[in-house]
Order: sequence, then structure tokens, then C-alpha cells
Amino acid sequence: MTVSARRRRAVFADRDGTIIEDHHYVADPARVSLISGAPEALLRLRKMGFALVVVTNQSGIGRGLYTVEDYRRVAAEVDRRLAAAGLVMDGTYFCPEGPGGDPETTCRKPSPVMYRTAAADLGLATAGSYYVGDKRSDVAVARALGGTGILVRTGHGRREEHGVSGSCRVVDDLAAAADLIGRLERRSGR
Repeated sequence: MTVSARRRRAVFADRDGTIIEDHHYVADPARVSLISGAPEALLRLRKMGFALVVVTNQSGIGRGLYTVEDYRRVAAEVDRRLAAAGLVMDGTYFCPEGPGGDPETTCRKPSPVMYRTAAADLGLATAGSYYVGDKRSDVAVARALGGTGILVRTGHGRREEHGVSGSCRVVDDLAAAADLIGRLERRSGR
């Protein structure tokens, strides 16, 4: 058995537009609102045995629209609201870079850098994991890392769904993604 085969698989989820409402550069914790059904969906995924990891581009930092501290306050509020629903995420990773970085070194999605860092930090397998988000950049990495991409129609998803690759699944929201993952897991005998 390989090391990656023994490692726990994960659901790597985007934050804005997938778990919380996307209010375009959320820098104020008072603007945090969970998308209906998202905490329950994450709890179901946890019960299926997945690690739960937030992976989020935060280009507003790189663009000078808000600070890392602003981001941290919003992230703490997201964590507080999820904890109130009985859920603690396994990890949260963010990229502060704006668009236009070096594609070979940027942490900005669809780069695999944040996912590989999370996998190394948390002892997770990227192969066989799920990559869920409302933008093509959230799910495109699935193919490179050997997982399954699931685009949700919340946030930017309705505008993005027509450009996703044929291997990516498209569902209405995180609750529907959890349903799909459950079906795919049962089908594969996992």
C-alpha cells in the first residue's frame, strides 16, 4: 500500500461563493453569511470520513483592498459560525496574491500549491479527494491532483458552469455536492 493510499482524503472547498455568500471582497466580519445548507453539508462530508479544508484566493489583499488582518477577522467569523453549527474545519489556506503572478510559483488557484501544502501539513491524499467551488479555478486543479472537481452554482457558479471541463461535475450548491460525493463513494465501494 502506498503512502498516499493510507492518507485520509479530503474535500477541498472554496470559501466565498461556496461556504459563505460572496459579497465581492469580504473584509468585514459583519458581512459574513453562511450559504443555506452549507454547514449541514460539511457535517455530512465529515461523517463520510473526509478531512475538510478551505482553500481560498484572497486577491483583495494583493490589490490593496483589505489587509491580512482583515482577512483573518473574516476567517475567524466564518470559523465561529461553523463552530456554532458543530463543525471545525481541518485547515484553512489562503493566497493573498492578486492576478498576474508567475504561474510556476503562485499560490493562486488554479495552482496546486495551496492544496499540496495543505496535504503535506495535514497528512492528506490529494488523489481521490474532491475539489469544490463556484469558479473554474476552484475545480480545475482536480485533474492535475487526481481528484474530482465539483462546481457549485452558488456564487459565480452559474456564470462559470459553461466553461468547465467535461470531467468536472456541476451541482446546485454544497448540499448537492455532498449528495453527489456520497453517491460517488457508494458507487466506488469506498
